[in-house]
Amino acid sequence: MLRFLMLTLAVLAFAPTAMAETVRVAVAANFRTVLTALQPEFEAASGAKIQISAGSTGQLAAQIGNGAPFDVFLSADQTRPARLVADGLAVAQSQFTYATGRLALLAPGVEIPQDGSIPDLGDLDRMSIANPRTAPYGIAAMEVLDQLDIAGVQLVLAQNAGGVVAAVASGAAPAGVTALSLAKDRGQLPAWPIPAELHMPLHQDAVLLTKAAQNQAAIAFLDWLKGQDAQHIIRSHGYALD
Repeated sequence: MLRFLMLTLAVLAFAPTAMAETVRVAVAANFRTVLTALQPEFEAASGAKIQISAGSTGQLAAQIGNGAPFDVFLSADQTRPARLVADGLAVAQSQFTYATGRLALLAPGVEIPQDGSIPDLGDLDRMSIANPRTAPYGIAAMEVLDQLDIAGVQLVLAQNAGGVVAAVASGAAPAGVTALSLAKDRGQLPAWPIPAELHMPLHQDAVLLTKAAQNQAAIAFLDWLKGQDAQHIIRSHGYALD
C-alpha cells in the first residue's frame, strides 16, 4: 500500500494536467505483452491512459518519421531512437535503455534438453525469424543461426517477433527464433532459451518524441518505467535490466 501511495504521489508531482492525458506508445512487438501488463499499473496510479500501437521497430520508426501521432517510442534497439533524436523527432535527454531482450527457440518437434544444452536441430529444414530488415530480433536471430551452423535452412520471414510465434503455432514453420518473453507467454510450445553470447546484446531504448515534449503524462510514464515496480514486471517477462 505504501509503495502504491509513493508511486501515485510521484506521478502526481509532474503536473495536474497529466491526469487527463493519453500516452500514445509505439512499442516493438516483442514488448507488447509486457506493456499490456504494465498498462493497468500505470493507469491506476496516474489516471492517465496508455494507447498501444505495436509493430516492428523499423516500421514504427518509419511511421514516426512520416508524422504518426505517437508520444513515446519503445524500440527494440538503440539505433533508431538515436536516429530520431538526430533528426529532431525525439528529445535527446529522454533516451534510456528500458530492457535488454533475450531470444528463444520455439520448436514443437524438437526435444529440448533439460540441462540447457543446445538441442539437436539436424532435421530442421525451415525456420521462422523476424525480418532482419525491420526487426532487431531478426538480426540477432540470423547471428544465432550462424553460430549454430544452421544458417542454410529455409527462412520463413515474419513481420516481427510476434509473427514468428504465430508462424510456429499455426504450423507454417516447424521452428522459429523469437523473443524469450513471447516464448514464455506461449508456454505450451517447447522453447529453448538461447544463450546471450550467441547473439548481439538486444538493448532496447525508450525515447520521448518531440511533439510530446509537453505531454506530462508521457514524461511521467517514462519516469515510471525506470522505477522498481515496472522493473519487477519487466524482469518477470524474461528481460534483463542493465
